Amino acid sequence: MSNVKRINHVTLVVRNLEEACAFYEETFGLEVVPAFKLDFPAQFYRINDEQQLHLTEWKDQPSFRGHVCLQVEDFNRVFYLMREKKRIDIDPWGKVRRLPDGAMQMFIRDPADNLVEVSCAPGTPVDDEIFDDTELVQGEGIFVSNRKDARGVQAEDATLYHSRRDDVREDVAKDARDD
Repeated sequence: MSNVKRINHVTLVVRNLEEACAFYEETFGLEVVPAFKLDFPAQFYRINDEQQLHLTEWKDQPSFRGHVCLQVEDFNRVFYLMREKKRIDIDPWGKVRRLPDGAMQMFIRDPADNLVEVSCAPGTPVDDEIFDDTELVQGEGIFVSNRKDARGVQAEDATLYHSRRDDVREDVAKDARDD
């Protein structure tokens, strides 16, 4: 057993560090943290007390479906911003949707074409108007690939969040009451 406790960081390869930094700072409000004294372009960001996002500039090609998922508090703001900037990508994993666990899910491309999943906890308030955009939004459900190859552990009550859905909803409701 590896005894893995958490993901410490995710590194995304970008074509232009400054452009990518502006994107992640503007879209997600990420806090810059110092990187090591590296001999290549890199910027580290604080996600929370235990996790970071690292951006590094190389000429590597991005993956079409591989992605990092960032949980946001204000899904509405990110949706409207990404729709305005035409960065929502429905090709690899389908349209914006509410998942069966109640979480919202959308996929966007950063300036280097890295795929980023944006999600919010089940029970997070989402503007009804988002669901009116049928070009980008499917409503509820999961991505269907039509491959008919369902290997792997699956469940009707699966979730992106490891807490039970009721616990997550209660946490969201408590946060809303505290504001």
